[in-house]
Amino acid sequence: MRDKVVLVTGASSGIGKATALRFASAGAKLVIAARSLDKLKEVAEEITALGTEVVTVQADVANESDCQNLILSAVDTFGQLDVLINNAGISMRATLEDLDLSVLRQVMDVNFWGTVYCTKFALPHLLKQNGSIVGVSSIAGYVGLPARTGYSASKFAMHGFLESVRTENLGRDLHVMLACPGFTASNIRKTALSADGGAQGESPREETKMMSAEEVADHIFNATVKRKQSLVLTTEGKAAVFLSKFFPKLIQKMVYNKMRKEPDSPLK
Repeated sequence: MRDKVVLVTGASSGIGKATALRFASAGAKLVIAARSLDKLKEVAEEITALGTEVVTVQADVANESDCQNLILSAVDTFGQLDVLINNAGISMRATLEDLDLSVLRQVMDVNFWGTVYCTKFALPHLLKQNGSIVGVSSIAGYVGLPARTGYSASKFAMHGFLESVRTENLGRDLHVMLACPGFTASNIRKTALSADGGAQGESPREETKMMSAEEVADHIFNATVKRKQSLVLTTEGKAAVFLSKFFPKLIQKMVYNKMRKEPDSPLK
């Protein structure tokens, strides 16, 4: 990855930040994007300290023009784009019965449409470089999670979209990978949207028992270098994917019971 140009969305914290730093440690040039410019600048300082170049772009991936400008900034600065990591995402926690539909639209706009916009505008440049598209997804893209209807829908949609992009470009040496980390210690649950669109505030899970963002970033880096098509992490995550294929009723009961036991679960 030395001197490759890598663009990471949602790079101000969590998996995005850790992934940007991991690629930078291998000598890649970084383009990092997020809504918070102040946080991006802090990440950029860490990347610069690793001895490589970095560009920060304030962008909301739910905005088509922001995504177009983001790709243009990367190419105008470095002359090429080798890896696009669609990481920006938000979650939600509420039953469909209680959910304001604007929340579902917001989740789809960021998680799905953000991936569509960035991939669409980056594709010509990635094809020139025989590059990589990475979608940071979730086990929720394989298994429908109760009280996460919008989140699961967005990840299922991401899977279908990126798998189609891969198939459309067979023979053109374009690498497309879906990375599903499983539960990871990050701020995604703290910023998850509640039924009315407000931030959840506190994570319903024990974050210290989860895989760290740095561990996930290392797996994503290695899988990108090896040009894998899929990456499913954690024993629990791999088991969920397997059971969803062969024992769907069993995994539905298991997932329901697990989510129901969360503190203040919206499941009755």
